Amino acid sequence: MPLRKANCYRKIVRAYTRKSKYQGRGFIKAPPVAKIVKYNMGDSKKSYKYKITLYTKEDIQVRHNALESVRQVINRKLQKTFGPIGYYLMINVYPHHVLRENKMLTGAGADRMQTGMQQAFGKPVGLAAQVKKNHPLFTAYINGNVDIIKYTFKRSSSRLPCKCGVKVEEIKNIQI
Repeated sequence: MPLRKANCYRKIVRAYTRKSKYQGRGFIKAPPVAKIVKYNMGDSKKSYKYKITLYTKEDIQVRHNALESVRQVINRKLQKTFGPIGYYLMINVYPHHVLRENKMLTGAGADRMQTGMQQAFGKPVGLAAQVKKNHPLFTAYINGNVDIIKYTFKRSSSRLPCKCGVKVEEIKNIQI
């Protein structure tokens, strides 16, 4: 099933709730499985010197496949640079919001085969995380070169449907 453009799902809107006299039609039976494989990567027990955060600059809805794509880019760069246990990366948002789509048929005779907007609740097509302005999406803890990770965060933010910022903080001997 092809994905629709990200700007179709970008704005945060309250989910349409269907009121039906039949109980089975009033809710989503099975939401799709999130594509995010891991939420915490690296070594969480170690103490680190720097905390780098990728945060959003606007209220946005981010699909689960976009989050997974950014996670792969960042995690691959962290593993190459610091090794498998020289860092700690975590995803700070979870995709709860179910995205639905009411498929429309096109072509000859399509008007006789579908109900149009009469029962337009839609089928679940994906999940999204609804994120408020200045909320962190990803957080990385490292000991080494901060500039490499800042650059990686900025480069990977092009895969997200919003403007993002990178914040670097120095940690004073506090264990996670």
